Amino acid sequence: MQHDLFSQDSHQSLLQLSTQAFVLKGFAQERDDALWQAVQEVVAVAPWRQLLTPGGRRMSVQTTNCGRWGWLSDAKGYRYERLDPLRNAPWPAMPEAFLELAKAAATAAGFANFEPDACLINRYQPGTRMGLHQDRDEDVLEAPIVSVSLGLSAQFLWGGEARSDRPQRIVVNHGDVVVWGGVDRLKYHGIATIMSGSHPLLGEQRINLTFRRAK
Repeated sequence: MQHDLFSQDSHQSLLQLSTQAFVLKGFAQERDDALWQAVQEVVAVAPWRQLLTPGGRRMSVQTTNCGRWGWLSDAKGYRYERLDPLRNAPWPAMPEAFLELAKAAATAAGFANFEPDACLINRYQPGTRMGLHQDRDEDVLEAPIVSVSLGLSAQFLWGGEARSDRPQRIVVNHGDVVVWGGVDRLKYHGIATIMSGSHPLLGEQRINLTFRRAK
């Protein structure tokens, strides 16, 4: 199910995936320089790393975090921690450009007063992917998820209440923002394998910013 609810201009529109799940096409395009600069500043403090799943498999994507809480995965399980284990220090503060975008996108999708305290930053290179999963490690499931795409395009997989449900495939481009919450908060979702390419600003990679209220 996809409905174009409104068009603000030639670059922006709001697509409804299900009851409380939306793609805000082009929503972050005008802020992309500031967002990309902020990503690089975060990575300069808390560098990219490849996490292990609780089962011992190394994730194909590279990750880092900013905000009060950082999402981690290892043999101990999935969880949020205040300290970056590589540095034994707090995660970098969430850049103002991130916070402003996350709040604005949530509001545009009908989720007012969103106050994210965690931003997981994933780096996808050609050949990497993210399997269907739920975002359920947060204590505050009433808050929405805001997911920002920068760089290479990808196929966003929007599934159902079970991993076995066949997902929709929606192309997300540079500047697109996906927001979901409410009755759709625990829907399965993922990213299909990233194809080769080069983006004018970010080069041969896709950066995804996922904003959550963890605690």
